[in-house]
Amino acid sequence: MESEHPCYGVVVNVSDEILDFLVEQIPAQSLANFKASDEARQRVWSLIAKEKESGLLPEEKVELDDYLKLEHLVVLAKAKALAARHG
Repeated sequence: MESEHPCYGVVVNVSDEILDFLVEQIPAQSLANFKASDEARQRVWSLIAKEKESGLLPEEKVELDDYLKLEHLVVLAKAKALAARHG
């Protein structure tokens, strides 16, 4: 989605551009079926628990933040693909 910025003119939402690319390139059924491995999900839960208990090391915080951002992107891609399939 583009918007008009008073100083910069048209501003492109980079997240939307990446999201559109993923939805166009990955078959909808593959997106719908995707889920992180059990090991990856266990790692995330472990990082979340550690964050609550004692805090994370900087590199662990980056790892968790990166995962959460990517998970959010995948959820949005799944939703967009589903919406496109249902008109």
